[in-house]
Amino acid sequence: MLEAIKQPWPWYVAGALIGLTVPYLLLVGNKTFGISSSLRHLCAACIPGDVKFFKYDWKKEVWNLFFVGGITVGAFIAGHFLSNPDPIVLAEPTQAYLATKGITDTSSLQPSEIFSWEQLFTLRGFIFFVVGGFLVGFGTRYAGGCTSGHAIMGLSALQWPSLVATIMFMIGGIVMTWFILPYLLTL
Repeated sequence: MLEAIKQPWPWYVAGALIGLTVPYLLLVGNKTFGISSSLRHLCAACIPGDVKFFKYDWKKEVWNLFFVGGITVGAFIAGHFLSNPDPIVLAEPTQAYLATKGITDTSSLQPSEIFSWEQLFTLRGFIFFVVGGFLVGFGTRYAGGCTSGHAIMGLSALQWPSLVATIMFMIGGIVMTWFILPYLLTL
Protein backbone atom coordinates (compact mmCIF):
# COMPACT_ATOMS: atom_id res chain seq x y z
CA MET A 1 0.00 0.00 0.00
CA LEU A 2 2.76 2.43 0.94
CA GLU A 3 4.59 1.73 -2.32
CA ALA A 4 1.45 2.66 -4.28
CA ILE A 5 1.27 6.00 -2.45
CA LYS A 6 4.92 6.74 -3.30
CA GLN A 7 4.16 6.61 -7.03
CA PRO A 8 2.96 9.77 -8.81
CA TRP A 9 -0.81 10.03 -8.86
CA PRO A 10 -2.49 10.13 -12.25
CA TRP A 11 -3.47 13.63 -13.38
CA TYR A 12 -7.16 12.71 -13.38
CA VAL A 13 -7.05 11.77 -9.68
CA ALA A 14 -4.88 14.65 -8.45
CA GLY A 15 -6.68 17.17 -10.67
CA ALA A 16 -10.10 16.02 -9.51
CA LEU A 17 -9.07 16.30 -5.85
CA ILE A 18 -7.73 19.82 -6.39
CA GLY A 19 -10.87 20.73 -8.31
CA LEU A 20 -13.13 19.41 -5.55
CA THR A 21 -11.60 21.85 -3.05
CA VAL A 22 -13.44 24.72 -4.79
CA PRO A 23 -17.01 23.49 -4.21
CA TYR A 24 -16.01 22.17 -0.78
CA LEU A 25 -14.74 25.56 0.38
CA LEU A 26 -17.74 27.35 -1.09
CA LEU A 27 -20.27 24.96 0.43
CA VAL A 28 -18.65 24.65 3.85
CA GLY A 29 -18.03 28.30 4.58
CA ASN A 30 -18.27 30.46 1.46
CA LYS A 31 -14.45 30.60 1.37
CA THR A 32 -12.27 31.17 -1.65
CA PHE A 33 -9.23 29.09 -2.54
CA GLY A 34 -5.90 30.88 -2.80
CA ILE A 35 -2.50 30.85 -1.20
CA SER A 36 -0.93 34.25 -1.78
CA SER A 37 -3.35 36.10 0.50
CA SER A 38 -2.11 34.08 3.47
CA LEU A 39 1.08 36.17 3.62
CA ARG A 40 -1.05 39.29 3.95
CA HIS A 41 -3.07 37.65 6.75
CA LEU A 42 0.12 36.61 8.53
CA CYS A 43 1.58 40.12 8.25
CA ALA A 44 -1.68 41.67 9.48
CA ALA A 45 -1.60 39.36 12.50
CA CYS A 46 2.07 39.97 13.33
CA ILE A 47 2.71 43.60 12.35
CA PRO A 48 0.90 46.07 14.56
CA GLY A 49 0.81 49.61 13.33
CA ASP A 50 -0.78 52.01 10.96
CA VAL A 51 -0.13 50.29 7.64
CA LYS A 52 -3.44 50.69 5.82
CA PHE A 53 -2.94 47.51 3.75
CA PHE A 54 -2.88 45.41 6.94
CA LYS A 55 -5.83 47.10 8.70
CA TYR A 56 -8.68 44.64 8.26
CA ASP A 57 -10.22 41.80 10.23
CA TRP A 58 -7.64 39.11 9.44
CA LYS A 59 -9.20 36.79 12.04
CA LYS A 60 -12.03 36.04 9.59
CA GLU A 61 -9.39 34.51 7.33
CA VAL A 62 -7.46 32.56 9.96
CA TRP A 63 -8.63 29.32 8.33
CA ASN A 64 -6.36 30.24 5.41
CA LEU A 65 -3.33 30.21 7.70
CA PHE A 66 -4.25 26.73 8.90
CA PHE A 67 -4.71 25.66 5.28
CA VAL A 68 -1.20 26.88 4.37
CA GLY A 69 0.17 25.24 7.52
CA GLY A 70 -1.44 21.98 6.40
CA ILE A 71 0.17 22.32 2.99
CA THR A 72 3.55 22.85 4.66
CA VAL A 73 3.16 19.84 6.96
CA GLY A 74 1.86 17.72 4.06
CA ALA A 75 4.83 18.70 1.89
CA PHE A 76 7.23 17.77 4.70
CA ILE A 77 5.57 14.38 5.17
CA ALA A 78 5.47 13.70 1.43
CA GLY A 79 9.08 14.80 0.94
CA HIS A 80 10.53 12.84 3.83
CA PHE A 81 8.34 9.75 4.12
CA LEU A 82 6.41 9.26 0.90
CA SER A 83 8.87 10.34 -1.78
CA ASN A 84 10.00 7.83 -4.35
CA PRO A 85 13.72 7.08 -3.74
CA ASP A 86 14.30 6.08 -7.37
CA PRO A 87 16.10 8.62 -9.56
CA ILE A 88 14.07 10.80 -11.89
CA VAL A 89 13.63 9.23 -15.33
CA LEU A 90 14.09 11.74 -18.14
CA ALA A 91 13.94 11.15 -21.87
CA GLU A 92 17.35 10.87 -23.55
CA PRO A 93 16.86 14.06 -25.64
CA THR A 94 15.94 16.00 -22.49
CA GLN A 95 19.05 14.74 -20.68
CA ALA A 96 21.22 15.66 -23.67
CA TYR A 97 19.69 19.14 -23.86
CA LEU A 98 20.15 19.75 -20.12
CA ALA A 99 23.76 18.57 -20.37
CA THR A 100 24.42 21.26 -23.01
CA LYS A 101 23.21 23.78 -20.41
CA GLY A 102 25.48 22.38 -17.68
CA ILE A 103 22.85 20.35 -15.84
CA THR A 104 23.98 16.77 -15.42
CA ASP A 105 22.50 15.93 -11.99
CA THR A 106 19.11 14.41 -12.79
CA SER A 107 18.90 12.33 -9.63
CA SER A 108 16.23 14.54 -8.05
CA LEU A 109 13.57 17.09 -8.94
CA GLN A 110 15.95 19.93 -8.06
CA PRO A 111 19.27 19.71 -9.91
CA SER A 112 22.16 20.71 -7.67
CA GLU A 113 23.68 22.78 -10.50
CA ILE A 114 20.82 25.24 -9.92
CA PHE A 115 19.35 24.57 -6.47
CA SER A 116 22.15 24.56 -3.90
CA TRP A 117 23.65 26.94 -1.37
CA GLU A 118 26.75 27.29 -3.51
CA GLN A 119 24.67 28.40 -6.49
CA LEU A 120 22.82 31.00 -4.44
CA PHE A 121 25.92 33.22 -4.41
CA THR A 122 26.46 33.14 -8.17
CA LEU A 123 24.96 35.47 -10.77
CA ARG A 124 22.68 32.71 -12.00
CA GLY A 125 21.59 31.87 -8.46
CA PHE A 126 20.92 35.54 -7.69
CA ILE A 127 18.76 35.85 -10.80
CA PHE A 128 16.88 32.60 -10.12
CA PHE A 129 16.27 33.07 -6.41
CA VAL A 130 16.34 36.78 -5.60
CA VAL A 131 15.18 38.41 -8.81
CA GLY A 132 12.82 35.53 -9.64
CA GLY A 133 11.38 35.52 -6.14
CA PHE A 134 10.80 39.25 -6.25
CA LEU A 135 9.10 39.01 -9.65
CA VAL A 136 6.83 36.20 -8.47
CA GLY A 137 5.84 38.17 -5.36
CA PHE A 138 5.33 41.39 -7.30
CA GLY A 139 3.35 39.64 -10.02
CA THR A 140 1.15 37.90 -7.48
CA ARG A 141 0.21 41.19 -5.82
CA TYR A 142 -0.13 43.00 -9.15
CA ALA A 143 -2.45 40.29 -10.53
CA GLY A 144 -4.45 40.25 -7.30
CA GLY A 145 -3.68 36.61 -6.60
CA CYS A 146 -1.63 33.59 -7.51
CA THR A 147 -2.09 30.83 -10.04
CA SER A 148 -4.10 28.68 -7.64
CA GLY A 149 -6.44 31.52 -6.75
CA HIS A 150 -7.04 32.64 -10.32
CA ALA A 151 -6.74 29.42 -12.33
CA ILE A 152 -8.59 27.15 -9.90
CA MET A 153 -10.97 29.36 -7.96
CA GLY A 154 -11.41 32.35 -10.25
CA LEU A 155 -12.04 30.36 -13.42
CA SER A 156 -14.49 28.12 -11.55
CA ALA A 157 -16.41 31.25 -10.55
CA LEU A 158 -16.28 32.54 -14.16
CA GLN A 159 -14.39 35.69 -13.20
CA TRP A 160 -13.09 37.67 -16.18
CA PRO A 161 -9.97 38.99 -14.34
CA SER A 162 -9.02 35.41 -13.47
CA LEU A 163 -9.24 34.37 -17.12
CA VAL A 164 -7.00 37.27 -18.13
CA ALA A 165 -4.54 36.52 -15.29
CA THR A 166 -4.42 32.80 -16.15
CA ILE A 167 -3.77 33.55 -19.84
CA MET A 168 -0.96 35.91 -18.81
CA PHE A 169 0.50 33.29 -16.44
CA MET A 170 0.58 30.81 -19.32
CA ILE A 171 2.13 33.28 -21.75
CA GLY A 172 4.73 34.26 -19.13
CA GLY A 173 5.55 30.60 -18.48
CA ILE A 174 5.96 29.85 -22.18
CA VAL A 175 8.17 32.91 -22.76
CA MET A 176 10.28 32.04 -19.72
CA THR A 177 10.67 28.39 -20.70
CA TRP A 178 11.48 28.88 -24.37
CA PHE A 179 13.30 32.21 -24.48
CA ILE A 180 14.67 33.35 -21.11
CA LEU A 181 15.50 30.14 -19.22
CA PRO A 182 17.82 28.70 -21.91
CA TYR A 183 19.84 31.93 -21.77
CA LEU A 184 19.92 31.99 -17.95
CA LEU A 185 21.17 28.40 -17.84
CA THR A 186 24.26 29.43 -19.79
CA LEU A 187 25.30 32.06 -17.19
